[in-house]
Amino acid sequence: MSNTITIGIGCDADAGKVLRSAEETATAELRIRCYCCPGAADGLSAGPFVELAVCPEPYRRIIDDLLAGTIDGAVRGTLPANETLQYLKKACCVERLERIALLETVDHQQFFLAPVGVDEGWTVQEKISLINDGRELARRLGLPEKTAVLSGGRLGDIGRHPIVDRTIADAEEIAQRTGAIHGEILIEDAVKNCGVIIAPDGISGNLIFRTLTFLGHGIGHGASVVNISPVFVDSSRASGEYAGSLRLAAALALDEKL
Repeated sequence: MSNTITIGIGCDADAGKVLRSAEETATAELRIRCYCCPGAADGLSAGPFVELAVCPEPYRRIIDDLLAGTIDGAVRGTLPANETLQYLKKACCVERLERIALLETVDHQQFFLAPVGVDEGWTVQEKISLINDGRELARRLGLPEKTAVLSGGRLGDIGRHPIVDRTIADAEEIAQRTGAIHGEILIEDAVKNCGVIIAPDGISGNLIFRTLTFLGHGIGHGASVVNISPVFVDSSRASGEYAGSLRLAAALALDEKL
């Protein structure tokens, strides 16, 4: 069986940035296909292992090719979030997408973080599901499966506010049911030895992601969608580059292929 894989990436806006990341990442064993609208990549050239797929609706084409097996994995790149993710949900017959982000601190400490969507991870059961998927991702990428569940305060803060109390109670229950640790609010300690970190809810998870990547000089390598079969890595159009997201998609796709 050949180990050569092809990863697609959306190239709707700022095509030069996407192509630079593709050329940086592509090899003889990792081919990159960039999906773009007519005219989006005019005047730009692709490297020997990078292909341009020019089509009127690249967000549809990349997902259709992914589900057809024409490509082994996909990265959203600079495709518009709403149209792309709505079409992905429809094509995969799911009501919502569950994502787990791979983050890297300025000190090069990598960990998976969830939930990162503001509508995700609001119940105990949802967070337990994210823990199971996060541990599987950590195992596949060689990160520690040790998991920290964060809450809105320390144990000594119980009684200060009912919402804080609820997050602490939820974290204690989740830790007991999954074998994770309750990391309280101390994310700075949790990242030292945990490969999976669970935020109290989708809002705080999204804020952690944005603070680390846009203010704290960390890196967001994209968020793997874990409740669908094909490999799809969501990424932000505000990202400076997409090499990390492409490598994440490639690592997951190769693991599934072997």
